[in-house]
Amino acid sequence: MKAEQHLDVAEDSARDRVEVVSEETFISCVQDCRASLYHFVLKHIGNPTDAQDLTQQALTEAYRSLAKFKGESELATWLFGIAMNIVRNFIQRSPHKKYNFVSEDALTYHPHESVGQDEQIAFEKVMRDLDAELKNLPDELRNMIMMVAVDGLTYDEVATMLSVPIGTVRSRLSRVRATLKEKMPEIDDLLS
Repeated sequence: MKAEQHLDVAEDSARDRVEVVSEETFISCVQDCRASLYHFVLKHIGNPTDAQDLTQQALTEAYRSLAKFKGESELATWLFGIAMNIVRNFIQRSPHKKYNFVSEDALTYHPHESVGQDEQIAFEKVMRDLDAELKNLPDELRNMIMMVAVDGLTYDEVATMLSVPIGTVRSRLSRVRATLKEKMPEIDDLLS
């Protein structure tokens, strides 16, 4: 086979990989994942009205960009990726809508009466050590554990967002937890 023929075959196979999504397939996908997409956005935004608006914006943007969908992932994964980008942009442009700003008086710490000062100091040390250990993790692992532990996302949601199998999420988080428990046995209760 000549070099020119190889190029033609490569171009043909590249064109074959592009998946054309019909409008019916898109509508079906939207119907199947609209509620979970809304809850995903709501977890990050916290405001139901804004979450509805951003979910609608994500679906509109996806519909407009449907011709650009390459089929390299599931259609639902692609929708969640668009939603995540919209959420990030929203938070960056409107931090006042993500956070409830209060006066400095709210920053004053009032420990619970049943917790002694020694216990509080020990807890704060463990949290500082944990923060330092988390900063030493690769970005991908740190983000993954933060999505589950802080953002409250399920393994399925994390797998969808990162376009990896759920087994990968489970195994990576299991290894991170085991490493943290080994380095810091005192955090065993926090990670359980």
